[in-house]
Amino acid sequence: MRKFSILLKQLIFCPSNIEKTKVIIDYLNDVDIEEAGYTVAALTNNLKFKHIKAYKVKQIIKSKVDSTLFDLSYDYVGDLADTISLIWNKKPKNSHKKYSFLEIINILNSNDLDLEKFVTDFLNNNNIDERWAFIKLLLGGFRIGASTTFIKNTLAEYGRKNKDDIEKVWNGLSPPYLNLLKWLKDEGVYPKINLNETFHTMMLANSFDLNKDANKISPEKHIAEYKWDGIRVQVLCENDTIKLYSRTGENISSSFPEITFNSRELVVLDGELLAGKNFIPQSFGELQKRINKKKPSKKLLDETSVFIRLYDILFFEGKDIRNENLIVRKQKLENFYSKYLLNNKFDISEIIPFSNFQQLEKIYKSLYKSKFKEGLMLKRKLSLYISGRKKNLWLKWKRAPKYIDAILMYAQRGHGKRSSFYSDFTFGVFDNNNIVPIAKAYSGYSDEELVKLDRFVRENTITSFGPVREVNKKLVVELAFDSMQKSNRHKSGIALRFPRFHRIRWDKPVNETLLLNEIKSEFIN
Repeated sequence: MRKFSILLKQLIFCPSNIEKTKVIIDYLNDVDIEEAGYTVAALTNNLKFKHIKAYKVKQIIKSKVDSTLFDLSYDYVGDLADTISLIWNKKPKNSHKKYSFLEIINILNSNDLDLEKFVTDFLNNNNIDERWAFIKLLLGGFRIGASTTFIKNTLAEYGRKNKDDIEKVWNGLSPPYLNLLKWLKDEGVYPKINLNETFHTMMLANSFDLNKDANKISPEKHIAEYKWDGIRVQVLCENDTIKLYSRTGENISSSFPEITFNSRELVVLDGELLAGKNFIPQSFGELQKRINKKKPSKKLLDETSVFIRLYDILFFEGKDIRNENLIVRKQKLENFYSKYLLNNKFDISEIIPFSNFQQLEKIYKSLYKSKFKEGLMLKRKLSLYISGRKKNLWLKWKRAPKYIDAILMYAQRGHGKRSSFYSDFTFGVFDNNNIVPIAKAYSGYSDEELVKLDRFVRENTITSFGPVREVNKKLVVELAFDSMQKSNRHKSGIALRFPRFHRIRWDKPVNETLLLNEIKSEFIN
């Protein structure tokens, strides 16, 4: 455990990604292959202990220290591991047995684990750094500047392998990744995975920059498609069994049981899940009614229909075709669709014809008032299907945001590096003489603006509700958002899509903001 805690501390204080890569590779070379594998799992948040929950750990700690002091400390610090490691006041005993990293993993996975005794004993007999590393190991969320993508890149450098080869098998492997590490160390063959049980990491687009990218786009090299306001999904079918995954790899098949087709051979499709009937989309708000419903009722299925607009195909007739170019894949998608998917739950994304960029720009500008089209997708015809975000292959040209002035109502502290600042905000607008909430926003401002916002909250607090502060309603913020829909779940009757700060209107009086009914008239979809 000592080596693991040292690794985490080194990563926190590393000044650059180059240094972090070196530190991780040195660690992997220094420890046992199983310990290396579990460390990779921990750093990528793939190491889970089914018997351990954050609330249980908090209960244990609050039973051993002053409960009020813990609540105040946690509210201020904002990180559970930081709070526990610092508030625990027992000095470690040198004579006590020190568990190895692997021993700790095995104990935490055991069915007869006495969590309270083990947590208490560990905290009593280890130093602050080891306590912190232990709590992070229990609960995840390391926040050490090493993302899953960064860890995969580091593994590729460690084994002198292609990162895309790691990406293709990653989701089909499980801790401690022994087959992967043996292959990286040239001690084993390339790992085999169950393709029909595996989510295949999606290809993502970079944002389109009009100044930098306009002269690169041509009808000879690119295709254009609409960007739809739904959720990106992957459909996998083999032996007539369907699996539906979100873009993060969550299996959401049970939420959408009507999405089905038959194929004996493995096929993997990439598309957009949309609410609507007869391939006519409805608002994202309608789709939200179905999201996270593990067992939707027949009434909900009837009232809120969904379908998938297909963009791409990754596996066709049991073969991996991700190394074929986009035009070839589109042709195979058409072939597959005509053979298997002539039903009312799938259609194919329209390719938009254009002869030059000026014509494409006119199409883009026409989308400003579209209810369901978020913008354009521009894809290189020769692009292979490569997991992750690759430069200059796919570009997303999102339509310009809409703007609204809203009044700051409530604020709450953030987490991580924002834990000392009020950084999560609730905004509202006038509905007659009352101010009703319309959105929460916690991005879009600079560090300097955050300091000023935090000061405003502290100096203008009216009252508090637990961690939430209500403030004097006198600060106006211009919010940017993508779209607005009707919503029965909100008191205001509206919901904003992706609200974020655009600018703080320190100078604007609140009585100059639009009323709720004026906002609905101007923006509602």
